[in-house]
Amino acid sequence: MDTQAELQDLLRFLSRDAKIPLASAMGKIKGLRNAGLTRQDIFADEKLSKQVWNAAKRVSKKRSAADAPSASSPSPTKRKKTDISLPDPSASTEIEQSLELPSREINDGLSNVVLFTNRAPLVLAFAVVLLKYTMPSQPLSSRLSLAQAVVGANSRSKAASLGLEKGRSAEEEGWGQGQPSVKVMGREVRVLRRWGYEDDNSLQSADGNMTITDGSAEATCPDKETEPALWGLDLEALRRSNTSQPSNTDSRTPGGLPIYTAHSARSYLLKSFATASPSTDSSNSQPKKKSAAALAAEKEHNLGLLLGALDSLYSSWSHALTKEELDRRAWAWYMNVRPEVEAGVAGWGGKGEVKLADILTLRRKG
Repeated sequence: MDTQAELQDLLRFLSRDAKIPLASAMGKIKGLRNAGLTRQDIFADEKLSKQVWNAAKRVSKKRSAADAPSASSPSPTKRKKTDISLPDPSASTEIEQSLELPSREINDGLSNVVLFTNRAPLVLAFAVVLLKYTMPSQPLSSRLSLAQAVVGANSRSKAASLGLEKGRSAEEEGWGQGQPSVKVMGREVRVLRRWGYEDDNSLQSADGNMTITDGSAEATCPDKETEPALWGLDLEALRRSNTSQPSNTDSRTPGGLPIYTAHSARSYLLKSFATASPSTDSSNSQPKKKSAAALAAEKEHNLGLLLGALDSLYSSWSHALTKEELDRRAWAWYMNVRPEVEAGVAGWGGKGEVKLADILTLRRKG
Protein backbone atom coordinates (compact mmCIF):
# COMPACT_ATOMS: atom_id res chain seq x y z
CA MET A 1 0.00 0.00 0.00
CA ASP A 2 2.49 2.58 -1.17
CA THR A 3 0.57 4.70 -3.63
CA GLN A 4 -1.09 7.96 -2.75
CA ALA A 5 -4.42 6.76 -4.17
CA GLU A 6 -4.41 3.69 -1.91
CA LEU A 7 -3.73 5.83 1.15
CA GLN A 8 -6.62 8.10 0.22
CA ASP A 9 -8.95 5.14 -0.24
CA LEU A 10 -7.98 3.61 3.09
CA LEU A 11 -8.35 6.85 5.04
CA ARG A 12 -11.70 7.52 3.33
CA PHE A 13 -12.94 4.00 4.13
CA LEU A 14 -12.00 4.14 7.82
CA SER A 15 -13.40 7.62 8.48
CA ARG A 16 -16.48 7.61 6.25
CA ASP A 17 -17.58 3.99 5.83
CA ALA A 18 -16.36 2.45 9.10
CA LYS A 19 -17.39 5.59 11.04
CA ILE A 20 -14.08 5.68 12.91
CA PRO A 21 -13.05 9.14 14.18
CA LEU A 22 -10.46 10.63 11.86
CA ALA A 23 -7.87 10.88 14.65
CA SER A 24 -8.13 7.13 15.30
CA ALA A 25 -8.14 6.32 11.59
CA MET A 26 -4.95 8.27 10.97
CA GLY A 27 -3.27 6.45 13.83
CA LYS A 28 -4.01 3.06 12.23
CA ILE A 29 -2.72 3.86 8.74
CA LYS A 30 0.89 2.91 9.47
CA GLY A 31 -0.06 -0.48 10.87
CA LEU A 32 -2.43 -1.29 8.03
CA ARG A 33 0.28 -0.58 5.49
CA ASN A 34 2.19 -3.66 6.68
CA ALA A 35 1.26 -6.56 4.41
CA GLY A 36 -0.22 -9.74 5.84
CA LEU A 37 -1.79 -8.31 9.00
CA THR A 38 -5.38 -9.08 9.93
CA ARG A 39 -7.84 -6.56 11.24
CA GLN A 40 -7.44 -8.05 14.76
CA ASP A 41 -3.71 -7.24 14.68
CA ILE A 42 -4.46 -3.55 14.23
CA PHE A 43 -7.82 -3.14 15.99
CA ALA A 44 -7.35 -4.92 19.30
CA ASP A 45 -10.76 -3.77 20.51
CA GLU A 46 -13.24 -6.48 19.42
CA LYS A 47 -16.13 -4.04 18.97
CA LEU A 48 -14.05 -1.73 16.77
CA SER A 49 -12.72 -4.70 14.81
CA LYS A 50 -16.27 -5.89 14.04
CA GLN A 51 -17.24 -2.35 13.08
CA VAL A 52 -14.48 -2.25 10.48
CA TRP A 53 -15.31 -5.76 9.24
CA ASN A 54 -19.01 -4.97 8.79
CA ALA A 55 -18.17 -1.73 7.02
CA ALA A 56 -15.89 -3.62 4.64
CA LYS A 57 -18.71 -6.04 3.79
CA ARG A 58 -21.12 -3.15 3.16
CA VAL A 59 -18.66 -1.40 0.86
CA SER A 60 -17.96 -4.66 -0.98
CA LYS A 61 -21.67 -5.14 -1.66
CA LYS A 62 -22.03 -1.54 -2.82
CA ARG A 63 -19.15 -1.91 -5.25
CA SER A 64 -20.61 -5.11 -6.67
CA ALA A 65 -23.91 -3.36 -7.26
CA ALA A 66 -22.13 -0.38 -8.75
CA ASP A 67 -20.63 -2.54 -11.51
CA ALA A 68 -24.00 -2.39 -13.25
CA PRO A 69 -25.19 1.02 -14.58
CA SER A 70 -27.66 2.62 -12.21
CA ALA A 71 -29.60 5.86 -12.30
CA SER A 72 -29.15 6.16 -8.55
CA SER A 73 -25.35 6.28 -8.71
CA PRO A 74 -24.01 9.36 -6.92
CA SER A 75 -22.85 12.16 -9.15
CA PRO A 76 -19.15 13.13 -9.30
CA THR A 77 -20.09 16.40 -7.58
CA LYS A 78 -21.56 14.60 -4.57
CA ARG A 79 -18.65 12.20 -4.33
CA LYS A 80 -16.19 15.07 -4.40
CA LYS A 81 -17.66 16.57 -1.24
CA THR A 82 -16.82 13.47 0.82
CA ASP A 83 -13.42 12.71 -0.66
CA ILE A 84 -10.41 12.92 1.63
CA SER A 85 -7.62 13.89 -0.73
CA LEU A 86 -3.89 14.18 -0.25
CA PRO A 87 -1.54 16.65 -1.98
CA ASP A 88 -0.37 15.89 -5.50
CA PRO A 89 3.42 15.45 -5.25
CA SER A 90 3.88 16.97 -8.71
CA ALA A 91 2.31 20.20 -7.50
CA SER A 92 4.64 20.69 -4.51
CA THR A 93 6.82 23.30 -6.19
CA GLU A 94 3.82 25.28 -7.40
CA ILE A 95 2.31 25.22 -3.90
CA GLU A 96 5.45 26.62 -2.30
CA GLN A 97 5.83 29.32 -4.94
CA SER A 98 2.24 30.45 -4.41
CA LEU A 99 2.94 30.90 -0.70
CA GLU A 100 6.03 33.09 -0.97
CA LEU A 101 6.07 35.89 1.58
CA PRO A 102 7.34 39.44 1.02
CA SER A 103 10.77 40.27 2.37
CA ARG A 104 12.73 43.50 2.71
CA GLU A 105 16.40 44.13 3.36
CA ILE A 106 17.44 45.64 6.67
CA ASN A 107 18.44 49.30 6.42
CA ASP A 108 18.81 52.30 8.69
CA GLY A 109 15.26 53.47 8.01
CA LEU A 110 13.76 50.29 9.44
CA SER A 111 14.23 51.55 13.00
CA ASN A 112 11.71 54.31 12.34
CA VAL A 113 8.93 51.97 11.21
CA VAL A 114 5.97 51.58 13.58
CA LEU A 115 3.23 49.08 12.76
CA PHE A 116 -0.35 48.92 14.01
CA THR A 117 -1.69 45.42 14.63
CA ASN A 118 -3.13 43.02 17.17
CA ARG A 119 -1.28 40.26 18.97
CA ALA A 120 -2.34 37.10 17.13
CA PRO A 121 -0.79 37.91 13.73
CA LEU A 122 2.39 39.05 15.48
CA VAL A 123 2.65 35.61 17.14
CA LEU A 124 2.12 34.10 13.69
CA ALA A 125 4.93 36.17 12.18
CA PHE A 126 7.30 35.32 15.05
CA ALA A 127 6.56 31.60 14.68
CA VAL A 128 6.84 31.45 10.88
CA VAL A 129 10.32 32.99 10.87
CA LEU A 130 11.40 31.01 13.96
CA LEU A 131 10.61 27.71 12.22
CA LYS A 132 12.97 28.66 9.41
CA TYR A 133 15.77 28.22 11.96
CA THR A 134 14.44 25.55 14.34
CA MET A 135 12.85 23.25 11.72
CA PRO A 136 14.63 24.13 8.47
CA SER A 137 13.59 20.82 6.90
CA GLN A 138 9.99 22.02 6.70
CA PRO A 139 8.72 23.71 3.52
CA LEU A 140 7.07 27.12 3.79
CA SER A 141 3.59 25.57 3.54
CA SER A 142 4.31 23.47 6.64
CA ARG A 143 5.86 26.38 8.54
CA LEU A 144 2.76 28.49 7.93
CA SER A 145 0.48 25.66 9.06
CA LEU A 146 2.51 24.92 12.20
CA ALA A 147 2.73 28.61 13.08
CA GLN A 148 -1.04 28.98 12.72
CA ALA A 149 -1.46 25.97 15.02
CA VAL A 150 0.50 27.87 17.68
CA VAL A 151 -1.75 30.90 17.22
CA GLY A 152 -4.87 28.74 17.45
CA ALA A 153 -3.75 27.00 20.63
CA ASN A 154 -2.61 30.25 22.23
CA SER A 155 -5.83 32.08 21.35
CA ARG A 156 -7.94 29.23 22.70
CA SER A 157 -6.03 29.22 26.01
CA LYS A 158 -6.32 33.00 26.33
CA ALA A 159 -10.05 32.94 25.55
CA ALA A 160 -10.58 30.26 28.19
CA SER A 161 -8.67 32.28 30.80
CA LEU A 162 -10.90 35.29 30.06
CA GLY A 163 -14.07 33.22 30.27
CA LEU A 164 -14.81 33.61 26.56
CA GLU A 165 -14.53 29.85 25.97
CA LYS A 166 -16.40 27.36 28.12
CA GLY A 167 -15.63 23.71 28.73
CA ARG A 168 -12.53 21.68 28.03
CA SER A 169 -10.46 22.10 24.89
CA ALA A 170 -10.23 19.37 22.26
CA GLU A 171 -6.68 18.66 23.45
CA GLU A 172 -7.89 18.23 27.03
CA GLU A 173 -10.61 15.87 25.85
CA GLY A 174 -7.99 13.67 24.19
CA TRP A 175 -8.68 14.40 20.52
CA GLY A 176 -4.97 14.68 19.86
CA GLN A 177 -4.07 11.46 21.66
CA GLY A 178 -1.78 9.26 19.60
CA GLN A 179 -0.81 12.03 17.19
CA PRO A 180 2.83 13.19 17.13
CA SER A 181 3.66 16.71 18.25
CA VAL A 182 6.37 19.32 17.88
CA LYS A 183 7.29 22.28 20.07
CA VAL A 184 7.02 25.80 18.66
CA MET A 185 7.63 28.87 20.83
CA GLY A 186 7.46 26.64 23.88
CA ARG A 187 4.03 25.22 23.02
CA GLU A 188 3.37 21.63 22.01
CA VAL A 189 1.23 21.38 18.87
CA ARG A 190 -0.16 18.21 17.35
CA VAL A 191 0.91 17.48 13.79
CA LEU A 192 -0.11 15.35 10.83
CA ARG A 193 2.48 13.83 8.52
CA ARG A 194 1.96 14.83 4.90
CA TRP A 195 1.87 11.59 2.94
CA GLY A 196 2.85 11.89 -0.68
CA TYR A 197 4.56 15.27 -0.30
CA GLU A 198 7.80 15.59 -2.26
CA ASP A 199 10.01 18.66 -2.41
CA ASP A 200 13.72 17.99 -2.74
CA ASN A 201 14.56 21.59 -1.89
CA SER A 202 12.73 21.66 1.42
CA LEU A 203 13.04 18.33 3.21
CA GLN A 204 16.77 18.37 3.92
CA SER A 205 17.66 20.24 7.10
CA ALA A 206 20.94 21.95 7.78
CA ASP A 207 22.14 19.24 10.16
CA GLY A 208 19.96 16.41 8.86
CA ASN A 209 18.05 16.08 12.14
CA MET A 210 14.54 16.89 13.30
CA THR A 211 12.88 15.92 16.57
CA ILE A 212 9.24 14.86 16.65
CA THR A 213 7.55 13.85 19.89
CA ASP A 214 5.28 10.85 19.41
CA GLY A 215 3.29 10.11 22.54
CA SER A 216 5.82 10.12 25.36
CA ALA A 217 8.87 9.28 23.24
CA GLU A 218 11.11 11.52 21.21
CA ALA A 219 12.65 10.33 17.97
CA THR A 220 15.42 12.12 16.11
CA CYS A 221 15.17 11.58 12.37
CA PRO A 222 18.67 11.14 10.91
CA ASP A 223 17.91 11.05 7.22
CA LYS A 224 15.66 12.55 4.61
CA GLU A 225 13.38 9.53 4.30
CA THR A 226 12.28 9.90 7.93
CA GLU A 227 11.90 13.70 7.85
CA PRO A 228 8.29 14.12 6.75
CA ALA A 229 6.72 17.44 5.93
CA LEU A 230 4.04 18.26 8.51
CA TRP A 231 0.67 19.94 8.85
CA GLY A 232 -0.49 21.62 12.04
CA LEU A 233 -3.49 19.59 13.22
CA ASP A 234 -6.61 21.60 14.10
CA LEU A 235 -8.00 19.61 17.02
CA GLU A 236 -11.01 21.88 17.47
CA ALA A 237 -11.99 21.31 13.82
CA LEU A 238 -11.42 17.58 14.31
CA ARG A 239 -13.77 17.55 17.29
CA ARG A 240 -16.41 19.56 15.42
CA SER A 241 -16.27 17.20 12.45
CA ASN A 242 -17.08 14.26 14.72
CA THR A 243 -19.71 15.93 16.89
CA SER A 244 -22.66 18.26 16.47
CA GLN A 245 -20.76 21.10 18.14
CA PRO A 246 -21.24 24.39 16.24
CA SER A 247 -18.23 26.10 14.72
CA ASN A 248 -17.04 29.52 15.88
CA THR A 249 -14.22 29.64 13.35
CA ASP A 250 -13.56 28.89 9.71
CA SER A 251 -12.89 25.14 9.75
CA ARG A 252 -12.69 24.61 5.99
CA THR A 253 -9.76 22.32 5.24
CA PRO A 254 -8.48 20.86 1.95
CA GLY A 255 -9.70 17.35 1.26
CA GLY A 256 -11.61 17.22 4.55
CA LEU A 257 -8.45 17.01 6.67
CA PRO A 258 -8.68 19.00 9.96
CA ILE A 259 -5.53 21.05 9.50
CA TYR A 260 -4.49 24.69 9.67
CA THR A 261 -4.11 25.67 6.04
CA ALA A 262 -1.05 27.48 4.79
CA HIS A 263 -2.95 29.80 2.46
CA SER A 264 -5.25 31.06 5.21
CA ALA A 265 -2.23 31.74 7.45
CA ARG A 266 -0.52 33.66 4.64
CA SER A 267 -3.67 35.66 3.95
CA TYR A 268 -3.93 36.55 7.64
CA LEU A 269 -0.37 37.86 7.65
CA LEU A 270 -0.83 39.94 4.51
CA LYS A 271 -3.83 41.86 5.85
CA SER A 272 -2.75 42.39 9.46
CA PHE A 273 0.04 44.98 9.58
CA ALA A 274 -1.03 48.55 8.98
CA THR A 275 1.14 51.62 9.43
CA ALA A 276 0.65 53.35 12.77
CA SER A 277 -0.82 56.82 12.46
CA PRO A 278 1.62 59.63 13.28
CA SER A 279 1.06 61.34 16.60
CA THR A 280 -1.38 64.19 16.22
CA ASP A 281 -0.67 67.78 17.22
CA SER A 282 -2.73 70.91 17.21
CA SER A 283 -3.14 70.65 13.47
CA ASN A 284 -6.60 69.64 12.28
CA SER A 285 -5.39 68.36 8.93
CA GLN A 286 -6.76 64.94 8.05
CA PRO A 287 -4.64 62.39 6.15
CA LYS A 288 -5.86 61.49 2.70
CA LYS A 289 -7.98 58.37 2.56
CA LYS A 290 -6.20 55.55 0.74
CA SER A 291 -7.81 53.18 -1.70
CA ALA A 292 -8.28 49.52 -0.80
CA ALA A 293 -5.54 48.55 -3.26
CA ALA A 294 -3.12 51.09 -1.75
CA LEU A 295 -3.85 49.85 1.78
CA ALA A 296 -3.31 46.23 0.74
CA ALA A 297 0.02 47.12 -0.90
CA GLU A 298 1.09 49.06 2.20
CA LYS A 299 0.27 46.13 4.50
CA GLU A 300 2.18 43.72 2.27
CA HIS A 301 5.17 46.08 2.33
CA ASN A 302 4.94 46.33 6.13
CA LEU A 303 4.83 42.55 6.44
CA GLY A 304 8.04 42.34 4.44
CA LEU A 305 9.69 44.83 6.81
CA LEU A 306 8.52 42.90 9.88
CA LEU A 307 9.67 39.54 8.53
CA GLY A 308 13.02 41.08 7.61
CA ALA A 309 13.47 42.42 11.15
CA LEU A 310 12.53 39.05 12.68
CA ASP A 311 14.87 37.19 10.34
CA SER A 312 17.68 39.53 11.38
CA LEU A 313 16.90 38.82 15.05
CA TYR A 314 16.87 35.03 14.73
CA SER A 315 19.88 35.00 12.41
CA SER A 316 21.97 36.93 14.93
CA TRP A 317 21.36 34.27 17.60
CA SER A 318 21.21 31.13 15.44
CA HIS A 319 24.92 30.32 15.77
CA ALA A 320 25.09 31.09 19.49
CA LEU A 321 22.03 29.12 20.63
CA THR A 322 20.78 25.59 20.03
CA LYS A 323 17.45 25.20 18.24
CA GLU A 324 15.79 24.36 21.55
CA GLU A 325 17.21 27.47 23.22
CA LEU A 326 16.18 29.64 20.28
CA ASP A 327 12.64 28.27 20.52
CA ARG A 328 12.48 29.03 24.25
CA ARG A 329 13.67 32.61 23.81
CA ALA A 330 11.27 33.38 20.97
CA TRP A 331 8.24 33.72 23.24
CA ALA A 332 10.07 36.08 25.60
CA TRP A 333 11.10 38.22 22.63
CA TYR A 334 7.51 38.35 21.43
CA MET A 335 6.32 39.38 24.90
CA ASN A 336 8.89 42.16 24.90
CA VAL A 337 7.60 43.81 21.71
CA ARG A 338 3.91 42.87 21.52
CA PRO A 339 1.37 45.72 21.29
CA GLU A 340 -0.06 47.11 24.51
CA VAL A 341 -3.81 46.52 24.85
CA GLU A 342 -6.37 46.88 27.62
CA ALA A 343 -6.36 44.21 30.30
CA GLY A 344 -9.03 41.51 30.43
CA VAL A 345 -11.90 41.00 28.02
CA ALA A 346 -11.76 44.64 26.90
CA GLY A 347 -8.38 44.00 25.30
CA TRP A 348 -9.42 40.85 23.41
CA GLY A 349 -8.53 41.46 19.77
CA GLY A 350 -7.30 44.94 20.60
CA LYS A 351 -4.63 46.62 18.49
CA GLY A 352 -1.56 48.63 19.32
CA GLU A 353 1.82 49.72 18.06
CA VAL A 354 4.79 47.48 17.27
CA LYS A 355 8.10 49.28 16.82
CA LEU A 356 10.57 47.47 14.61
CA ALA A 357 13.35 49.24 16.50
CA ASP A 358 12.38 47.19 19.57
CA ILE A 359 12.84 43.97 17.59
CA LEU A 360 16.20 45.06 16.19
CA THR A 361 17.41 45.97 19.68
CA LEU A 362 17.03 42.31 20.70
CA ARG A 363 19.65 41.18 18.19
CA ARG A 364 22.85 39.64 19.51
CA LYS A 365 25.65 42.15 19.78
CA GLY A 366 28.96 41.41 18.13
